[in-house]
Amino acid sequence: MRIEDRYLVRQCKKGNSNALRRIYEKYRDCLLIVAIALSHDTDLAEDAVQDAFVAFARNVATFRLTGSLKAYLSTCVANRIRDLLRARRRSQELLPVSTAAESAEPAPSIGTNEELARLSGALAMLPDEQREVIVLHIHGQMRFRAIAERQNTSVNTVKGRYRYGIQRLRAILDCEDMK
Repeated sequence: MRIEDRYLVRQCKKGNSNALRRIYEKYRDCLLIVAIALSHDTDLAEDAVQDAFVAFARNVATFRLTGSLKAYLSTCVANRIRDLLRARRRSQELLPVSTAAESAEPAPSIGTNEELARLSGALAMLPDEQREVIVLHIHGQMRFRAIAERQNTSVNTVKGRYRYGIQRLRAILDCEDMK
């Protein structure tokens, strides 16, 4: 896969739109899963994935692939989700209390699959740092070291967030099973 990714990036740098389309088709679904898991909002997730690919296309001339293209794009999507959520929170803080409460809508379901919806709901209950580590490690296939660099923290902290997040997910899902 890395050989194909390197080839596709090289072709993109030459202006080959088919190569950019291939990268998009290859990673779109995985990146959408990452974005939905981080935001619990399909519209926001789609926007983030689209924004990440637009930014990638704009900057491909200076882009240098040093690792996994999937991990790089996953990081871009995670950063974009964080920015969009931060902007949403800021705009809601500016609304009067009654208007903010009236405009708050439940997050749309991420799919018709009941198990996926349960998992998404459980992920949404985790602290942001734990959710991000789990999603980037599992769906983004990023190594703990890369996540640590991205979060500007130690590898041990990232491993702890992952471990505690997985434990909490299990507890949440076990409690739902008992209901």
